[in-house]
Amino acid sequence: MFFRTLASRYSLSNLPAQATTRLRLAPLVQADAEAVQALTDDQAITGAVDFLPDPFTLDHARRLIGRGKPTKDCFLGAKADGVLVAVVGLHLRGEHAVELGYWVGGAARGQGYGSEAVTGAIAILRKRFPHRFIVAECRPENEASRGLLLKTGFRDTGDEGHRPGRRIFSLDPV
Repeated sequence: MFFRTLASRYSLSNLPAQATTRLRLAPLVQADAEAVQALTDDQAITGAVDFLPDPFTLDHARRLIGRGKPTKDCFLGAKADGVLVAVVGLHLRGEHAVELGYWVGGAARGQGYGSEAVTGAIAILRKRFPHRFIVAECRPENEASRGLLLKTGFRDTGDEGHRPGRRIFSLDPV
């Protein structure tokens, strides 16, 4: 039991599902690939998320979800009434941080699903990694994303991100 608990501090495998008021967040599985492809193959998303190819194909979706148990990277699907409306990426960064990223499908934008999905993902991370910082990167001119991060408790650190033109936002450990 001790080693399982210790290992969970260094892995994103076996993350629990999380319910919010309107969403159910859970790690994506291969059965979600078609929904991920349909949601993500949108220039507004592929143009904003630097690692997503355009066009975003079914094969890309399958590779994003992965085949085995995640350890350092995990993508959660946020579903409203069984329909995928957003994706939240979680990425372990060293010993002290978890990076969070997200995208929301076109038809679901502007309805609060993004902040609800991020809040749900934060709840999952706080249970598993209470002593880690949660960080996100955002272009300062992306008002919608910047507003979402501030609304969900992140603060703009003023530091440059690893990706060009982005700033680091952070939630301190509990």
